[in-house]
Parts: sequence; C-alpha cells; structure tokens
Amino acid sequence: MTTEFERETGIQVSMIRKSTGELYAQIWAERRNPKGDVWWAGVGDAHFQAAEMNLTAAYRSPLLEELHPWARDPMGRGEFRTTGVYLGILGISYNTEWLAKKQLPPPQSWQDLLKPIYRGEIQIANPNSSGTAYTAMATIVQLFGEEAGFAYLRKLHRNINQYTRSGSAPTSAAARGETGIAISFTHDAMTQKMAGFPLEIVVPREGTGFEIGCVSLIHGARHPEAAKKFLDWSLTARAQELGARALAYQFPSNRNAAIPPEALRIDRKQLIDFDFQRFGSSAVRKHLLARWDAEVKTAPQ
Repeated sequence: MTTEFERETGIQVSMIRKSTGELYAQIWAERRNPKGDVWWAGVGDAHFQAAEMNLTAAYRSPLLEELHPWARDPMGRGEFRTTGVYLGILGISYNTEWLAKKQLPPPQSWQDLLKPIYRGEIQIANPNSSGTAYTAMATIVQLFGEEAGFAYLRKLHRNINQYTRSGSAPTSAAARGETGIAISFTHDAMTQKMAGFPLEIVVPREGTGFEIGCVSLIHGARHPEAAKKFLDWSLTARAQELGARALAYQFPSNRNAAIPPEALRIDRKQLIDFDFQRFGSSAVRKHLLARWDAEVKTAPQ
C-alpha cells in the first residue's frame, strides 16, 4: 500500500503496524498532539469508538458511490468519521495433522470448542489488544446473550492454551503446529492455508460474526490534505486489489474491485446480524472488556 501510494502520488509515507486495540490506545494517548494522520484497516468497532471519542475527523470521500452500501457509513450516523475498506469473516481453523496425530475430531461449531477433548488445544487473542478477539467476544454475546455468553467464555477458557496479543497470531501458531485450533478471521487462516500449511477452515454451525475493516482520518492530523489523498486512494479498486498480491483475502469494499479467488465464500445466512451500533460503542466495549478481565481471564483452568 505505502509503496504504490508513494509511487503514484510522490507523497512519502511512514507506517507503523499494530493490533487494533494497541493502535486505538496510541491514538488516544496522542490525542492532544497526534503523531499520525490516517488509521488504515483494523476492526471497525475500534474506529467507531475513536469517532465517538472525537479521535477521528468527519470526511466524506468522493469515492463513496463506488463502495458497497455496508462500507459507505458503517456507523450509520451520517457523520462519515470512518469508511469501510473490507469485510472479514470470523471462523475456526485447525491443523489437520495435529488433530490426526492426537486422534481428535475437527470442531464444527462454537459448542464443539467447549468439549473436554480440546483442553489446551485452542488459541485466541486477548480482546483488550485484538480487534479480532473483541469481535469473537461480541459474536458469542450476540449468539447466546450476555449471561450465557460469558458462561460460554468461562468454559472456553479451560481449553485455551494462550491468549495472544495479535488476532492473526493464533492462525500462524495453528499453521506451524504450535496449537491445534485457532479462532480468528478466515482470511488470516486462508493466507496460511494458501502458503501450504495443513489448515482447514470452518464457519461455525450456529452462525458467525464479521468485521468491517475501516479507514479513518485522525482528528488534528498534521498533514490533513495528504491524509485525505491516502484515504481516497485506499478506497479505489486498484488499491484494494493490492490485497490479494499481499496474500490478504478479505472482501474489498469497492464494488469494482475483484474479489480474491482465494476468499472464503459462504452463504449470507451463516452471518449473524451483527449489531455494530451497540458493540461499537465505547460504553459497551468498556463493560465487556472489564467483565472479561474479571470473569474469564482470571478464571482457573
């Protein structure tokens, strides 16, 4: 992205890469003296919270009409403080060789992951640092309700061998045989599978959540005009098609962009009606993370 943008525009880019939660924390810490201009990619929930806290600025890109409806105003408030750049589906991936060696059946549902046979076999990220894991937590709460959802998460905790910082780390671990099962976005698992690792990908039978990865203009950016050019450029079909070249297999938000042939196709009915308004709010996020820290993270295994 940065190389192609620099080549096309002559504008130099300095980029840092962090997990969604870490970037949100950095933007919050720098809110009185922003060091960055654009927040590109990462789970939309955190972008919504940044908008709510006035950490991002309103900007209506002239590219909006080229986008799918779900990407034009993902917050649904008409403020245009963030814009969708891709859609990613949450799922389960497992190492076929690992499970065969241990004579374990492949999981097919969220409920399967609670079985005692998977004790110490599962990895997921920490929702405090990872947007992926926050999406997973919000998915479970929406599927089962808050009380039953947290009862589920406490049971799942018994089978977790590690909470990673990054949302994609569990799939990398599963691909390399460091764990048997990973909970993450399916496009991250597909990247590992296409690299030749023995991974299979499952969309849980109960249904699953999804993310709208977003791009936002940081409030008080030092280089607002250059930032707007990057934001507009990131919404073009040619920029979004760079994803496949980088082995990133999300669904692009620009209707004219080719969907990577490797992207996992699923029936729309397999996706839950994800409530981005509720679970993208700062109050709900703070509440759920505090409850996860108190009830799940510290629970005995």
